[in-house]
Amino acid sequence: MAETGSISIFLAFVISIYVLIASIYGVKTRKRDFVKSAENGAIGVCFLLIIATIALLHSLVNLDFSLKYVALNTSTDLATTYRFTSLWAGQAGSLLLWSLVLSVYTAIVVLQNRNRDRELMPYVLATLATVSIFFIGLITFIESPFEKLPFTPLEGRGLNPILQNAYMAIHPLTLYFGYVGVTVPFAFGMGALLSGKLGDSWIRYSRKWALFAWTFLSIGLLLGARWAYLELGWGGYWAWDPVENAAFMPWLAATAFIHSVMIQEKKGMLKKWNMSLIIITFFLAIFGTFITRSGIISSVHSFAQSDIGPLFLGFIAFILLFSFGMFLFRVKDLETENRFDSILSRESAFIFNNLLFLGAAFAVFLGTIFPILSEAVTGNKILVGPPYFNRVNVPIALVLIFLMGVGPLISWRKASFKNLVKNFLYPILLGILTVTVLVVMGMTNVVALISFALCAFVTGTVFTEFYRGTSVRMKRGENVFTAFTKLVSRNKRRYGGYIVHIGVVLIVIGVTASSVFVTEKQSTLSPGDTMQLRNYTLRFEGIEQYTTDAKNATLANLTLLENGKVIDTIAPEKNIYKYEGNREINQETEVALRSTYKDDLYIILSSFNGDGSATIRVMINPLVNWIWTGGLILLLGAIVTMWPGARKSREQGFVRYTVRDSDATLNA
Repeated sequence: MAETGSISIFLAFVISIYVLIASIYGVKTRKRDFVKSAENGAIGVCFLLIIATIALLHSLVNLDFSLKYVALNTSTDLATTYRFTSLWAGQAGSLLLWSLVLSVYTAIVVLQNRNRDRELMPYVLATLATVSIFFIGLITFIESPFEKLPFTPLEGRGLNPILQNAYMAIHPLTLYFGYVGVTVPFAFGMGALLSGKLGDSWIRYSRKWALFAWTFLSIGLLLGARWAYLELGWGGYWAWDPVENAAFMPWLAATAFIHSVMIQEKKGMLKKWNMSLIIITFFLAIFGTFITRSGIISSVHSFAQSDIGPLFLGFIAFILLFSFGMFLFRVKDLETENRFDSILSRESAFIFNNLLFLGAAFAVFLGTIFPILSEAVTGNKILVGPPYFNRVNVPIALVLIFLMGVGPLISWRKASFKNLVKNFLYPILLGILTVTVLVVMGMTNVVALISFALCAFVTGTVFTEFYRGTSVRMKRGENVFTAFTKLVSRNKRRYGGYIVHIGVVLIVIGVTASSVFVTEKQSTLSPGDTMQLRNYTLRFEGIEQYTTDAKNATLANLTLLENGKVIDTIAPEKNIYKYEGNREINQETEVALRSTYKDDLYIILSSFNGDGSATIRVMINPLVNWIWTGGLILLLGAIVTMWPGARKSREQGFVRYTVRDSDATLNA
C-alpha cells in the first residue's frame, strides 16, 4: 500500500502541473479541448489523492511501523478511532489532508462550472492548480507520509495523549475545511484579475464558498476552545496561543469579506476593497498553515521543527507579489462610479465593520509575529501575552457588537432622523433596561455592563426584524409558524445571517461572564477534609490509582455537596501515558466538570503526595455553556444561509426599487 500511495502522490503532482499549463494554454489559444483536458486532470488528481489517503489510513490502522509516519504517530495500545485521526496528527499526514481537501474542492468547482464563464474558469482552475502544486510538491519531495524507516521497530511512539480526545479528533478537520476553503474564493478573485472579467460574477461564485470556509473556521475555533477547556486543565478555553491566532486571523478577514461583498452585489461598490480582502484572507490562511508547521513558534498545537518553513515563506511571498501585482495592473478596471451618500447609512456601517475586523486581524497578526521579529532583531524573544490581545481587541469587539445591531435596521444610502428613532428606539431601551437591572442586582464591572447592554441591543434589532417580517405575512392570513418559516425560506441569506448574529450574542455573553466573574480556590486536602467555594462544598475521600495498557492513572475521589446536600461524586485525574515521548507531554490532566447553563464547576487535581493528601484547584466559570450553545445556533444560521433553493422573485419583505442616480436595483 505504501508504494501505491507514493506513486499516487507523484502522479498527482505531475498532473497538477499539466492542469496549470493546459488550462492557461487552452484559454489563451481558445482551444477548448485543452481546457476540458485540464478539468479532467483536476478530477484525476482528486482520485489519486483519495487513493494515497486510503493507503496511508490502511497503514495507520494496521500499524505498519516500517513507515516513519506510522511509527511516530501510532502504537499498539492506540484505539482504532485514533489511528484514523492520526492521519492529521503529524506533519506529513496533515499536508496530505490539506492536498486532498483542496483537490476535492477543485473537483467540485470544475463539476459545478463546466459550462459557465469559459473565459473566467480556466484561470480559476489554474490558480487552484498552482496552490495544489505547492502542497503536493511538499509531500512528494520534502515530507512524504510514506517515507520508510531503515528498520521496522516493534512498537510505535504513540499519539500525543492530549490529541486522544473526541473534540481534537474533529477540530483539526473542521479547520482544514475552513483553511483550504478560503482558496476557492481567492481563486475566483485571481481568475477575475487574470481574465479581466471584473464584474460581479466572481463574487457570486465565491460568496457561498467564502461562507462555507467561514463556517468551518468558526466551528473549528469553537471545537478547539472546547478541547482546550476539557483537556489542557487550566480552566480556560482561549489563551491567545499563536496557533489559535493562526486560525482566528483568517476568520476575521473572511468575516469582513462576507459582509463587504453585500455592498458590491447591491450597490456595485467596494470592488477594489473586496479584491484586497480576499487576497488578505488567503494570505492569512496560508500564513496560519505556515506558523503551525515551520517550528518558529512554540505551541501545544504546533508541529515539530521541519525544513518546509523557507518553502512556505517563499510561497507566501509569491502569493503576495503576484496577487497584488495583478491587483495594481487591473486597479483602473476596478473603479466604480457609485459613492457613499451619508455616514448614517448601512453602507457606512459595513465599511466601519470591515475596518474594525481588519484592525483586529492586524493587532492579532502583530502580537503573533512580534516574538519572532524581536528574536530576529535583538536575539531575545519577547513574548506577547493575553493582556496585550485583550487590551486591543476587547474595545474593538464591543464596537463590532454595536455595529452588528445597527446594520440590520439602518437604511441604505441615508438614514433620516425619523428612520433612526423608529428602528432603534426599542432596541436601545432594551439595552438601557438590561444595564439598569444588572446594576440593581449589584454588577459593577463596566466592561461587562457594556457588553451585556450591547448584546441586548443586538437581540432587540434582530427580533425587531423577525417580528416585522412575520407580522406582514400574518396580515395575509398565515399563522405565526407558517409566516415565520416562509419569511426565512424566502430570504435565507438575510435571516440566516440574523440567526448567526443571535449565536454570536450568546457566545459574547458566555465569554464575558466566564472571563469577568470566574471564582477560583486551591487547597491541599487530606482524606475527610472539605473545601468550599460559593454554595459548593467538596469533601476529599482519598486518592485512587489504576493502570491500563496505555496509562498509569491517579484520581482524587471527591463528594460534591450543594447547600449541604450531596449531589454528585466526581474524580479529577492525573495520567502518565506509556508511549516513548517527552515525559512532560506524557503527563495529562483529566478535569472533572459539572456543567449547567448557570455555571461550570471545574475541578483539577494539581498534585498528590505520598501521605495521601492532594492539592485540588476548583473554579466556578459562569455561563460557559452559552458559548457552545451559541456555536450551535451560529452553525444553524450558516446552514440556513447556504441552503440551496429555487431562484424565485423575492416576495414580501423585499420591495424592488431603483435607486436614483444609479443603475443598481436593490432588494430592500
